[in-house]
Amino acid sequence: MTKVVGVRFRDTGKTYYFDPRGIDVKENDVVIVETARGIENGTAVFDVKEVNDDEIVSPLKPVKRVATKKDLAQIEKNKASEKQAFDICKKKIAAHNLEMNLTEVEYTFDTSKIVFYFTADGRVDFRELVKDLSSTFHTRIELRQIGVRDEAKMVGGLGVCGRPFCCSTFLNDFHSVSIKMVKDQGLSLSPTKISGCCGRLMCCLKYEQNSYEYLEKITPRVGSTVEWGRNNRGKVVEVALLTGKLKVLPDDAVEGSAPVTVSRDEVKIVKNK
Repeated sequence: MTKVVGVRFRDTGKTYYFDPRGIDVKENDVVIVETARGIENGTAVFDVKEVNDDEIVSPLKPVKRVATKKDLAQIEKNKASEKQAFDICKKKIAAHNLEMNLTEVEYTFDTSKIVFYFTADGRVDFRELVKDLSSTFHTRIELRQIGVRDEAKMVGGLGVCGRPFCCSTFLNDFHSVSIKMVKDQGLSLSPTKISGCCGRLMCCLKYEQNSYEYLEKITPRVGSTVEWGRNNRGKVVEVALLTGKLKVLPDDAVEGSAPVTVSRDEVKIVKNK
């Protein structure tokens, strides 16, 4: 077992483990930590605790200190600098006539590095832009291309449901979402109804997928032969997964007669399609 503190660098970002080195870090404390990118500030997700060694990626980077008043002032100064750097970079992108959309700018705590996040339809040759930015800011520059889902997570906004984006409020990571989920849940295949503001399939399609998969396992499929009541037998012609109602056409039904509605719990599968 190893003592660690979980630190998050964004409100909905991943949680990384750090070595507290005897510092009494409490949940929601702003901490200064050492990372591969340099010295950065983050927020403690939980108090110092012990975790299994197999949950740790060694070597653990150390927590340098809980942020002081001077550190907090530096963080606010960095945020102001990020806004200025954003405006400057946008002008330089236009000057270099590059097909890229600047999303966000991030300073490391010690200002030893500036990271510019952008989206683009394809590869972008930004070597001259990096040189221009380096000569302007006199520090290390990194341009990082991100996807449209990451852009939505950073920028935020309101989804088609009227609520803030899931990715920018509580989702720590993106889950795989497929068109199969849309079909399983009986939703419209119209892109405008199943796509988020980022243009990709909505993340919320994942939330109920496990329930739909379970209901599919216990529900007769369309075309299956079932029995119910006293010697009643027929073929399933329609299924409502959520309500568990089946429309069954009895074997002895006369031509043109309507199917009967029975509950999923009332039938016994004779032959599943």
